[in-house]
Amino acid sequence: MPFLPVAPTLQPLREQVRTAKNRPGTYQMLREDGEIVYVGKSKQIRTRLLSYFRAREDEKAYRIVREAQALAWEYEPSEFAALLRELALIKRFRPRFNVQLKRDGRYSFLKLSPGPAPKLFVVRAVSDDAGTYFGPFRGGARIEEAVRQLNDLLGLRDCSLGTPMRFADQSDLFAFEATPRCHRYELQLCVGPCAGLCTESEYKRRVALARTFLDGDADEPLRWLSERMVQAAERWDFEYAARLRDRAGRMEALRDEFSRLREALDSLSFLYSVPGYDAEDRIYLVRRGTVRATLAAPHSAAEKRTLARLVDEHFGVPEPGGTLVPKHQVDEILLLARWFRCNPEELRRTRPPERSGALARSA
Repeated sequence: MPFLPVAPTLQPLREQVRTAKNRPGTYQMLREDGEIVYVGKSKQIRTRLLSYFRAREDEKAYRIVREAQALAWEYEPSEFAALLRELALIKRFRPRFNVQLKRDGRYSFLKLSPGPAPKLFVVRAVSDDAGTYFGPFRGGARIEEAVRQLNDLLGLRDCSLGTPMRFADQSDLFAFEATPRCHRYELQLCVGPCAGLCTESEYKRRVALARTFLDGDADEPLRWLSERMVQAAERWDFEYAARLRDRAGRMEALRDEFSRLREALDSLSFLYSVPGYDAEDRIYLVRRGTVRATLAAPHSAAEKRTLARLVDEHFGVPEPGGTLVPKHQVDEILLLARWFRCNPEELRRTRPPERSGALARSA
């Protein structure tokens, strides 16, 4: 990796940048003590680095290059490879000038908190905790409203995560006053896990029902709403029936959003052939939006057999579907989805793993 030592002025730094090649790669801006303050990528490393020395005072690039006393860069065979490497470096070093991991505010996630009484709610980012995450979704406010309706229908809590829980089947050595901590129990919108008004198993059954509904494997919540609509109509309470209809519509939209997400994740499963600089071509094995393996484009029979083995290894074993996404994969999924959305012509370089494995084995 070419490295530019500390310089008292920017001019020596700029002159040494001119030794860089104009090819894809990543670069790092470092302080004198070795702290990495910024990581970036470019299709043309030299041009990108030289642009920092032309930045105006009101630009971020100006602040970055004035903070750094040294530069380091490394080459990659393609822009796609540079993107993946940039993400890995940012997640490893977490430079303070980088904002890549501050995700687009249009995305939101559905979180199921850990503990005996899980809470289902919408968050804007994935945290390194014990929670279970589903997503990403677009339209946070719309998702929040639909989740609130689902919580109300199933009687799930929406109180603070710090609220103490007390189940009906929980032994108690002292007198316990079963008083709900909010009004939702009286409104029949919560089963009262904080006040010993339901058992732990009953509450978890409702949580499981929420998950199966969102995965498209249960219709009970919509059926309950339909039955209530019929009863309201029989009472000539058409206003209430209309509100129930609107609730059902929002919940159906939420489930449709989950369905679209499952389809999107499943569609990001293929072999992606990427031409590289100086014929350094690579093949990426992508499954559900994450790169599972990378290898040089095979030419010999032995290399093609290696490809077939990797295809069988990474695509031959079934994986859980649905919209549950491991936390450490979220940023890579978003990166790949954005890459193919911005470069739809790159999809022509993809092919199904089944066909790829068969071709490699027949070589």
